[in-house]
Amino acid sequence: MRDTTASLPPGPRLPRRVQHLALYFWQLGFIDACRRRYRDLATVTGWVDSPVVMIFDPDLVRQVFRAPAERLRAGEANAALSLLLGERSVFTLDGSEHLRQRRLLSAALRRDHMQAYESAMLEAADREIESWPVREPFALLPSMRSLTLDVVLEAVFGVDEGLARDELKHRLQAMLTPSAGWPSALRLAVSAGRRLMVSAGRSGGPRRRFEERRRLVDSVIYEEIARRRAAADLERRQDVLSMMLLARDEDGRAMTDEEVRDQLITMLVAGHETTAGGLAWAFDLLLRHPAVLVRLQSELAAGGRDFLNAVVKETLRLRPPVVGVVPRRVVAGGPYELGGYMLPPGTHVSPAISAIHRRPDRYPDPDAFRPERFLGPDAPDTYSWLPFGGGPRRCLGAGFATYEMAVVIGRVLERTRLEPVGGRAERPYANRVTVVPKTGTRVIQLEAPRPRPVEAPAPETEDHASTAS
Repeated sequence: MRDTTASLPPGPRLPRRVQHLALYFWQLGFIDACRRRYRDLATVTGWVDSPVVMIFDPDLVRQVFRAPAERLRAGEANAALSLLLGERSVFTLDGSEHLRQRRLLSAALRRDHMQAYESAMLEAADREIESWPVREPFALLPSMRSLTLDVVLEAVFGVDEGLARDELKHRLQAMLTPSAGWPSALRLAVSAGRRLMVSAGRSGGPRRRFEERRRLVDSVIYEEIARRRAAADLERRQDVLSMMLLARDEDGRAMTDEEVRDQLITMLVAGHETTAGGLAWAFDLLLRHPAVLVRLQSELAAGGRDFLNAVVKETLRLRPPVVGVVPRRVVAGGPYELGGYMLPPGTHVSPAISAIHRRPDRYPDPDAFRPERFLGPDAPDTYSWLPFGGGPRRCLGAGFATYEMAVVIGRVLERTRLEPVGGRAERPYANRVTVVPKTGTRVIQLEAPRPRPVEAPAPETEDHASTAS
């Protein structure tokens, strides 16, 4: 007779509060220590109110990504994120409603739409390049944040230059800045559960400031949605917002204003900071590996794009924007078997991206920056390389993010020369909920940028249709 007794994998015996502090202040080191100590699975108790089983084995990741939706519910695990993303976000929904929102949103993020967004990416890159000082040190990360926000405003929101765009950008920046409280709100949501979110709200402080700034953002977004619905050229527009307004489900239903708002904010939060961090990491890695940089520049000069795609993928392997798959799947409907353990209802499971990406059996010499890993028939599979999660909840914006990274990297290398500041590579820093270069990737632009090219070739990326939601 099969044993269905509930059981959890071993994990640190530290008190829950100590584990919470370790995950908050020493996230990368703590997770890697768990991988070395417990191998394939480890139970930690410092993230949410329920135990979290971290997964380090790609074969077990495959099982989780392929599990029936009624067994592992991701929307339930992410319910606290509704404070930021909304009740109708693809992050916070389960079942048929989640699938409906994914289908409606995926129509605007298809592969054949990517080149329509390229001009916005190139224009944003050119503006940033031309703003950089010459022969003076500066940090790339703030510039990449500005760049990715501009891309979101034009390609996703479809807001043209003018007062409306300036006001939306100003309010978004106010909401996204650390002083607005959204990092605290989001981090509390993913690390300490709804109970702490409520208590934070009672005491005012970060949550109250964040909610006020969120209301200011929402008022502009809803005004833009109303203007766009009434626009005479709606059917000719190619931005994501316009395509969401045109999308219809199998029953002919359109998205409501609330649904559109929630998906716009989801794409902003999931793609703005993470893509900016990925770009900052890419330049830190390229500038400190001259042989890789020379090979990339040679291929770009010859019109090739395969190695550029590999650089993007290796950057996201070595420096993933987040350390674990978001959302964590919550086990529901009886014990769930994973790796020989019967996980009780209420348990969360979370593939540990940063740890899986450094498994020496999947990535020989895992600490080395070797983009060639992603060339040829032996390239890592989707259960060993998962910066965007996987399975039916794989990030819908994965293709957009990798395409944007490729476009920006190519443009910067085409127009200017950078060198790193200092002799040591950047150290990863778990800033807010993402992992960024600790000093922001400090560089020097060696000469004034070359003039803007008349035309720039579009990089071909391999995956344009899919940040775990």
